[in-house]
Amino acid sequence: MAVYVPNTSAEQQAMLQECGFTDVRDMYRDVPDSVYLTGLLDLPEGAPELVVRRKVEAMAAQNHVFPHIFRGAGAYNHYIPSIVHTITDREEFKTAYTPYQAEISQGVLQSIFEYQTDICELTGMAASNASVYDGAVAAAEACEMCHDRKHSRILVSGAVDPNTLSVVRSYSFGRNVEVAEVPLKDGVTDAEALKEMVTKDTACLLVQQPNYFGILEEIEPLEQLVHANGSKLIMSCNPMTLAVLKTPGAYGADVAVGEAQPLGLPLAFGGPYIGYMAATAKMMRSLPGRIVGQTVDHEGNRAFVLTLQAREQHIRREKASSNICSNEALCAMQTAVYMAAVGPEGLKTVAEQCAAKAHYLQEQLASAGLPLAYDRPFFHEFVTEVPDAERVLKALEAHDILGGLPLDQHHLLWCATEMNTKEEMDEVIRIIKESRVEA
Repeated sequence: MAVYVPNTSAEQQAMLQECGFTDVRDMYRDVPDSVYLTGLLDLPEGAPELVVRRKVEAMAAQNHVFPHIFRGAGAYNHYIPSIVHTITDREEFKTAYTPYQAEISQGVLQSIFEYQTDICELTGMAASNASVYDGAVAAAEACEMCHDRKHSRILVSGAVDPNTLSVVRSYSFGRNVEVAEVPLKDGVTDAEALKEMVTKDTACLLVQQPNYFGILEEIEPLEQLVHANGSKLIMSCNPMTLAVLKTPGAYGADVAVGEAQPLGLPLAFGGPYIGYMAATAKMMRSLPGRIVGQTVDHEGNRAFVLTLQAREQHIRREKASSNICSNEALCAMQTAVYMAAVGPEGLKTVAEQCAAKAHYLQEQLASAGLPLAYDRPFFHEFVTEVPDAERVLKALEAHDILGGLPLDQHHLLWCATEMNTKEEMDEVIRIIKESRVEA
């Protein structure tokens, strides 16, 4: 990056000395020597473009892209109508970036406004920001929204996605904020344990619905315990489920967050994804990032403005409560186009198909000797017991099928969406039965 920094070597050295460093290497003294490059990279000789292209394509062909997927755990295989990419692949959308000059960025502002409106309708909340980097970041940012000097303790359900919990811990570590994990009982958050853990300094409780194991949590008793203590409730939800399930707003949540990838974004080897954030009117001004609003211009025409912008984007950085300075504008537009394309009834149909197919798959797996681990209501993910998870997954992989996520050697987390056909599911059962007989 040195060539892009507008200062001289002497100025850089002066800045390093002011910070107490002798040189750049000294500034990174905590980085182990073993990760530093000490010699030249072991690269082959240069070659013509066509030769290089063929080699890279051969390397890429080694990636195994499964045509049949029965795994979720935060990234879900849904059908994306062709109109979604047809619209968002247009040049004017691909090249549009964050609206620093809002008055001449009406198209970008409108797309964000439509996205925010969709998220508010899905979550039942009063306001949504323009999105953040992913669902885990959204959860961590929500915890920071609730944290203050008098409330410095964050409670997180043990049934929250482990990756989300990891990000929350990373955020909190830098601020010296305590993160306590609420234990589970039969696969869901233990309300009795929570009752003992809620204290005067508790800022919030983060709970996932459906939880990491696909189970539907009983939110009401958790909400009552948290709000009776004066703390906040954060709900992390798969947005696809909100087409048919009770919304965070209806539960009385203060902040709603989640990963919006199911709404029109491909799996894409893990990204880019998009974290949605929505809050009550009371919490609106604590949302990080930006909020686009609708107004009229001096001629009375419909117009869009940046209604709220977080302080960290401008001059009062020392008072910032977040490090979010941008948003996933193109991904947000893609989710907005997806929701407009399928409509409310389409979202409901997709959600119902997911649930119906998952329950069919679960029943068939039980008949094949993989019983349900938790006898509780679930949406489109569930955990089964299995004698040997590795053997089952290898048998499925041999038939180009990606089976459930192994939680350990004896438990698999399965998922079904509208993309899975009855024939596919019956084939999974046949393979599993055969593998058990051979064993």
